[in-house]
Amino acid sequence: MHVRKLTSGFAAVLAVTFSLLGGQAVAAPAPVADHLAAARVVTYDASGSAEFRSAVDRGAAIWNESVDAVELQPVASGQRANIRVLADNGWPRAQTTSLGNGTVYIGRQAVDQGYNTIRISSHELGHILGLPDRKPGPCTSLMSGSSAGVACTNPYPNAAEKAEVEGNFGGELARTAGAVPVGVTIVD
Repeated sequence: MHVRKLTSGFAAVLAVTFSLLGGQAVAAPAPVADHLAAARVVTYDASGSAEFRSAVDRGAAIWNESVDAVELQPVASGQRANIRVLADNGWPRAQTTSLGNGTVYIGRQAVDQGYNTIRISSHELGHILGLPDRKPGPCTSLMSGSSAGVACTNPYPNAAEKAEVEGNFGGELARTAGAVPVGVTIVD
């Protein structure tokens, strides 16, 4: 989101500067690209996430810090969310219904085994954003999930994962292969 703000502000500064220098008056250039103008807003309802509410909010914030093409926001009261986040006693999983829509389960079984709740949240939200599991994998890959081990607490997507989400939501980078099929449950 930082890119959109900076490029439109920069264009306005250039237009004013050139007009003050006595150059020919021209219209300010359009934003760099229309697809950068607005992120797709995806809402989430974490009211059923029990003790994991702050981890869910942090996981959403991490995605918002990491990509520009989509923004995760808490659902407004009385509205229907794109993503429901629930806590249960099973293993963490995501059930996708379409890109940006589905249900995330923050399973206590993994938490009880020592897995990091913010990493779990970020990982499961990654599935809803179109990313598949990439197991086995290193801790630097958010989508390596549990295969990175309980010592791994990295909740951030790597460059390839960020680029894939950008592509999935119409960002500047092209969509890559391996996206999550819809209508499936991904158990991590």
